[in-house]
Amino acid sequence: MRATTEKRPAKRMTERLEARVPTLIKELIGRAASLEGLSLTDYVIATLQKNAAMVVREHEVLNLSVKDSAAFAKAMLAAPKPNRKLTQAFASHQQSVTVK
Repeated sequence: MRATTEKRPAKRMTERLEARVPTLIKELIGRAASLEGLSLTDYVIATLQKNAAMVVREHEVLNLSVKDSAAFAKAMLAAPKPNRKLTQAFASHQQSVTVK
């Protein structure tokens, strides 16, 4: 009999999230879930996850763009002169690589 190396799927970690909402909002969410063919819980989780990912992405891109732009501009305006190793590497590259 062969030994199996299959791993059992890891037990999913879950946490409870509760929210009290007005009846009309719950009914609206329930209708949307039904139209999507999802349970209320699955619809809420999918919608929250999609929206949360979008918000995080928008904030990360905006913050990184501003920070990276400033760093790039600073590096371009005050670029250090190439050191000896970089100069040698560039010369070596020019000798060994030909462009046709």
